[in-house]
Amino acid sequence: QVQLVESGGGLVQAGGSLRLACAASGRTFSTYAVGWFRRAPGKERVFVAFISWNGGGTDYGDSVKGRFTVSRDNAKNTVDLQLNSLEPEDTAVYYCAADRFRSVKPGSWPYWGPGTQVTVSS
Repeated sequence: QVQLVESGGGLVQAGGSLRLACAASGRTFSTYAVGWFRRAPGKERVFVAFISWNGGGTDYGDSVKGRFTVSRDNAKNTVDLQLNSLEPEDTAVYYCAADRFRSVKPGSWPYWGPGTQVTVSS
């Protein structure tokens, strides 16, 4: 019952920051866990970040720990991903995904957004 769309991508120089948003239709996004993933050119999709349905649990991929932060704003039906200290290796299409009532990261996701491009120049 949720449709997702990502926003906030763009072109930044190394060391810069971006804030991505995953927006959901309706007012029920608070019951969905959200994951962030990315696919770099010529590479497979990899896990970036996770936040539980109630916001009480988070997880991050090893390559982004300490640099990225995931949070949610239930009033706006969004989950945000703050990207700091960006590196050229972070260049990828970033996707958000959702699954209902998950407290830990699931193995699969039924809902996906179309993605937003993040490009980091050196």
